[in-house]
Amino acid sequence: MPKKLLLSAGVVLSLLGVAACGEDDEAGDATAPESAPTAEDEGTGQEAAPEPDLEGIPDVVAVVNGEEISRDEFVTTYESQFQQMAMQAQMSGEEVDQEQLKAQTADSMVDSELLVQEADDRGFDASQDDVDTTLNELAEQNGLGTADDFLAALAEQGMPEEEVMKQLELQVKVDQLISDEAGDIEPSEDELRKLYDDAVAQQEAAGEEGAAEAGTEEGAEVPSFEEVRPQLEEQAISQKEAEVAQALLADLRESGDITVNL
Repeated sequence: MPKKLLLSAGVVLSLLGVAACGEDDEAGDATAPESAPTAEDEGTGQEAAPEPDLEGIPDVVAVVNGEEISRDEFVTTYESQFQQMAMQAQMSGEEVDQEQLKAQTADSMVDSELLVQEADDRGFDASQDDVDTTLNELAEQNGLGTADDFLAALAEQGMPEEEVMKQLELQVKVDQLISDEAGDIEPSEDELRKLYDDAVAQQEAAGEEGAAEAGTEEGAEVPSFEEVRPQLEEQAISQKEAEVAQALLADLRESGDITVNL
């Protein structure tokens, strides 16, 4: 199952964001402390980076079937998400809606806890080989080369290897849960063709727009259906597993005892 699905559900929500920060820091000073803008900064039009608002976050952010999500857990995840949103906001010129982001973060952490609890109830377990495979896949997805590079980037941001491996164990178990829930998925020819046609239409539209802006001819040649068939099959499976995960979460939320204190 694609790891990004689970990351978006919050099982290891902070990993991608922290890793991305590690990459950004390589281009700058990873250890430079945050400070108030100086007169020189103001003169050049630079603005101080926005900071997460942690005021009023309760000691227990949520309780999911008796299991607490603590303030510390929430803050770690929220700060990672805020960093990503703040970078996007700076590029777009819009402010981060922190109340909305807090609610989204809490919801995703509740979803994560529900999935982990269900995986435990069904007896799924994570072998070391499974954890190592997931670690290598995440390193590759984030452009960090090796597992050691990935762990080093996280360690620089204050996430020790022991905590990373603990989170990856959870992810592996949830991978197993969703795979079990989804069963064998074999995309039909029609489904693959539709994905291909949609992708071609999007690429052609993007090419026409780019060519019009640049005043040049249209862009690169579109690969054939057979050339990209493996990627289409992977995409189709990913979409169906995502649908299965959302349906399972809806059931778990319906039957669960959930309190969010934000």
